[in-house]
Amino acid sequence: MRVAMLTREYPPEVYGGAGVHVTELTARLRALCEVTVHCMGAPRRTAVVHRPDPDLYAANAALQMMSAQLRMADAAGGVEVVHSHTWYTGLAGHLAGALYGIPHVLTAHSLEPRRPWKAEQLGGGYRLSSWSERNAMEHADAVIAVSQGMRHDVLDAYPAIDADRVHVVHNGIDASVWHPGLPADAELPVLERLGVRTDRPIVSFVGRITRQKGVAHLLAAADRFDPDIQLVLCAGAADTRELELEVAAAVDGLQRHRGNVFWVKEMLPTEQVRQILSASAVFVCPSVYEPLGIVNLEAMACATAVVASDVGGIPEVVADGVTGRLVHYDPVATEEYERGLAAAVNEVAGDAELSGRFGRAGRERAIAEFDWARIAEQTVEVYRSVLR
Repeated sequence: MRVAMLTREYPPEVYGGAGVHVTELTARLRALCEVTVHCMGAPRRTAVVHRPDPDLYAANAALQMMSAQLRMADAAGGVEVVHSHTWYTGLAGHLAGALYGIPHVLTAHSLEPRRPWKAEQLGGGYRLSSWSERNAMEHADAVIAVSQGMRHDVLDAYPAIDADRVHVVHNGIDASVWHPGLPADAELPVLERLGVRTDRPIVSFVGRITRQKGVAHLLAAADRFDPDIQLVLCAGAADTRELELEVAAAVDGLQRHRGNVFWVKEMLPTEQVRQILSASAVFVCPSVYEPLGIVNLEAMACATAVVASDVGGIPEVVADGVTGRLVHYDPVATEEYERGLAAAVNEVAGDAELSGRFGRAGRERAIAEFDWARIAEQTVEVYRSVLR
């Protein structure tokens, strides 16, 4: 079976969960079928790269993205299935399917109607991305949702889609890459470089600075963390300059009030992120919207307890009272949510036995239920269903 995999992100340019998903899935799929990756960004030998039309260099970012998708659609022939990821390539998948008469499979990692704050980032381009996503979703031969929660959102946001065409295939984790333990190399451990003490509880966050990830709620909750708790905030790639300034002001205020805040703005290598997660008593995921949350699986594979909001697909990953704590998020009661987040973090970080038990159970769950090889097999079954 020949498959064209369409994605915006692919190594070495991976900055979000969708990029991680495509990278890991493709590696396992190649044992089952022939995969050609089409991506965007800098030239590389591992994929066919497509760039926006240079005549649109000053255009809205969404329009530039669409021009790159036209080139991608043109190049994605000679296969039996075309598989797109996110709105960034959904239009290319739809056009390639129609142009070459082949099935289009679309993986939904998030939904534009559930992310209205993106209008801050894209302006009128948000209307373009929303149109493009709706068109691709409603015409795809199959839609893969990364969680049951995401499947519900897909059918709620796009009721024209036949429910039989929406399949659930979870995100996965490579437990040989994400694991507990000391640094794998001889370089200075990242926590030592940051000045973080390992004899005091560490609470960590890893994610982009976007409304979706709930960073503002985490920083508000951190004001109520026990004094000994150290917060390691790996947060960068802000959606807007204004949002970055908001976070900077909140971190500055938190630092003056309680200290013990370590803000890492650059994207760290995987091994350094693994070190931070492995050393943490708690990984906290305060997302207000999260189809699944691959970073929760990464923390669990590192045998780290997770405290997370109960939104989207997170409850399908984090087992409340088994691998961590879930905190109810209500958009009209955010102060209550922030108090609950702080209370859960204080409870787990302050009890080494509880934190260790949650962490061990989390790694067992990640290995047993979220192995990438299993997820690749489920994906091929979706391909076979549309070919039938």
